[in-house]
Amino acid sequence: MNVPLSILDLAPISAGADAATALRNTVDLAQHAEQWGYKRYWVAEHHFVAVASSAPAVLVGQIAAATERIRVGTAAVQLGHTTAVAVVESFGMLEAFYPGRIDLGVGRSGQRRVEAMREKPKTPKPPREWHEIDGVVIPASFDMRALLTDPRLQTRMAVLQQPQAVAPDFADQLDDILAMLADRYEIGTVVPGAGSGLTPWIFGSSKGQSASVAAAQGLPFVASYHITPATALEAIELYRNEFTPSEHLSEPYVVVSADIVVADDEPTAKRLAAGYGHWVYSIRAGGGAVPYPDSEHLPPLTDDQLNLVRDRVATQFVGDPDQVAERLEALRRVTGADELVITSVTHRHEDRLRSHELIAQRWGL
Repeated sequence: MNVPLSILDLAPISAGADAATALRNTVDLAQHAEQWGYKRYWVAEHHFVAVASSAPAVLVGQIAAATERIRVGTAAVQLGHTTAVAVVESFGMLEAFYPGRIDLGVGRSGQRRVEAMREKPKTPKPPREWHEIDGVVIPASFDMRALLTDPRLQTRMAVLQQPQAVAPDFADQLDDILAMLADRYEIGTVVPGAGSGLTPWIFGSSKGQSASVAAAQGLPFVASYHITPATALEAIELYRNEFTPSEHLSEPYVVVSADIVVADDEPTAKRLAAGYGHWVYSIRAGGGAVPYPDSEHLPPLTDDQLNLVRDRVATQFVGDPDQVAERLEALRRVTGADELVITSVTHRHEDRLRSHELIAQRWGL
């Protein structure tokens, strides 16, 4: 049985293009997504890289204004870089303009980077073995510690907060957000935001705090298979095992992400996806995502480069509509997902449009 399909967009900047073009392309894709039957359109939050979704609340407002029905939200606001009241006020304002269409997604990735900077070195864990579960690849884990503690990243993250500011614990921030939305915040009523009916969506990548907090608060959980394929299933298992019913949900609600490229035939899809490994390598090498490369003019990855991105390349779903739909269905079956959210990046905007259109048609949206 097909579940709803949604889109996660980074507003990627292609090589030779600029941020303004990327933002216009995002709005264009969202308008098409609404016509094609997608349930939601979510935008990510990234900084100092070649993607234009750096201010997600602003971008959500532009997308909502340019569409009529599709739900629009964030995947996700990084709470480590902001305050609970700023989040509630900005999304409360969006909900006031576009009632019933706004999704507030939050994550702790900004907090994770701060924690990594403070942590003492740990003894490396033995690598996990690659395996497959009913057609879903579960690769070995990628060790994020070197990336999170890279001095270049630390410098960039430092300017996303006021000097000497300390982000509260993720669970405490979420408690504040929930209290503000319910108009139970002890300091006073947050306007706009209080009584808006917004439900936070929690984004997570492992069986850590995000999954536990989502379960304890009875909130929907989004597992990032497209970024952390090695640990996404563990996060889902913990969330379901610890879930407590709430005023928001009576039972767990799981969304799982996947990175895809779809074309009319497999050779074309593989050609369009050929730059993906280079793009992921630019992130994991510590420099941050480069403009998305043109796959027509790329040298092959070296063995060392490929080893750094092998888990992501192996778990990108690339092919014709039937092939990609088969892998998405396997992911849904193995995870028990209530909804899937896809991200699809290519160098040319028209190829990205076609990728989303083809899988929407094949999925039966």
